[in-house]
Amino acid sequence: MARSGEDLKAEVLKAQQTGDVAALYVLEKEAHEVFDDETLHGFYANILDLALEKLTDILESHRKMDMSDVQDFATTRALYEYAIEHYSAGDAKDAAALFEVLSGITNDETFTSALKFHWIAAAENLDFESFLDKIANIEATQNAGTFYISKFTKEAQKLLDTAKEEE
Repeated sequence: MARSGEDLKAEVLKAQQTGDVAALYVLEKEAHEVFDDETLHGFYANILDLALEKLTDILESHRKMDMSDVQDFATTRALYEYAIEHYSAGDAKDAAALFEVLSGITNDETFTSALKFHWIAAAENLDFESFLDKIANIEATQNAGTFYISKFTKEAQKLLDTAKEEE
């Protein structure tokens, strides 16, 4: 039996108070089923707020996020989703800055490499739809099972090579 809206809100509040981004993601499906649009928007805003707080802590402590740690993983996911939101909304400049930061804050080389493609595409003002169509390999990414776009076309390597030549 599903929780009531009030019970779910109490669970969400508990996760927020303890700074548990991962617990909020565990509640995500239930939130979609129970919350109205306004409450759901607030739910995601809270995930983002916690993730940004954790990012600040990471940057201030000069450490990398450990992708095997559930909180670091969930925080990275939230920040990635935030960057993608900017990119898909046409804000390539802010997305590029976020992708640049994200490419350097984890201990996961695969994630780091993937985010470099995101970063360069956004920095080159390639619109999001073109990124998805020409650079990202969505089918291979889905098969890889990553929360981020992790597989790319041959065109992506050309973009990376061109960016290196311009440096």
